[in-house]
Amino acid sequence: MMASPDQRARFLASGDDTLLPIIDPHHHFFDLGRNDHPWLKDHVIPFRYGDYAAIRRDFMPGDYARAAAGHLIVGTVLMEGEWNPRDPVGEMRWVAEVAAEYSRPDAAIGQIWLDREDVAEVAAAYAAMPIVRSVRHKPAAVAREAHEARFAAPGSMRDRRWRDGYALLAGAGLHFDLQTPWWHLDEAAELARDFPATTVVLNHAGLPADRSAEGLAAWRTAMARLAREPNVVAKISGIGVPGQAWTLALQAPVIAGVIDAFGIERCAFASNYPVDGICADFGTIYDVFKASVAGLSPQDRLRLFHDNAARWYGLATDPALNGGSP
Repeated sequence: MMASPDQRARFLASGDDTLLPIIDPHHHFFDLGRNDHPWLKDHVIPFRYGDYAAIRRDFMPGDYARAAAGHLIVGTVLMEGEWNPRDPVGEMRWVAEVAAEYSRPDAAIGQIWLDREDVAEVAAAYAAMPIVRSVRHKPAAVAREAHEARFAAPGSMRDRRWRDGYALLAGAGLHFDLQTPWWHLDEAAELARDFPATTVVLNHAGLPADRSAEGLAAWRTAMARLAREPNVVAKISGIGVPGQAWTLALQAPVIAGVIDAFGIERCAFASNYPVDGICADFGTIYDVFKASVAGLSPQDRLRLFHDNAARWYGLATDPALNGGSP
């Protein structure tokens, strides 16, 4: 689903952010009584936001609607939620059922393991599921201080087996949602360059956790190199910092850095809810997003909050939107 012509017209005429139609291209649903998410049920994992006990609970369409009240959400894209990896397709079958019952989400990003023997089977299953538009497999990564220029560990973006699985995505009509720290973005640029038919959607702005001047400068340099690849786009999401309030002062340098690197046509805002609920409520997240680009034209704001995500994930019915890139 996407904004109606009337919704678009009202916002473009007024510029009133309360009328801004939003497609949220990165959120989760959890039903822990029915489904197996080991990290939410069976054991606790090290997590970049620290204690995540607050999200070890069900989060379904009704919960999302209550959290998002006050913002005009017209469509959403669900990101896989670390479902039990023994059955990656099972989550997407369940998501299709949820969408049929609740009319949300409108599209989804499925779990895949590119270096596993079942990768072709999983890719083919997703290609046959209308709701699935993209896949995610977090590649192997190391801490910044341990990273070397020629990093090529098993399971990484330079691993031959992993790349063989990645090579199947274009034929299956699937994008690739990439979550990796920014010091691995040179590897991501190589991947995008070597497989130009596959759109890479960078998740969480490349994870700029270090907000020091040096950290942000290095992150911006890495983002600029990745943005040279025309088949890469970026989600501005998942940018919380443990122990710090989600404020415009904190987030503006990151938001501006992503837009400066990729341009307005290749960026989209996303909630990462309920995970980012550890850092801020939904309303605060989107209020800061809106404030950060208040100086842009209504058309550019519509691109960032709606049109780009609609195009990436196949939600656009307007030929003018579908004709954009990627």
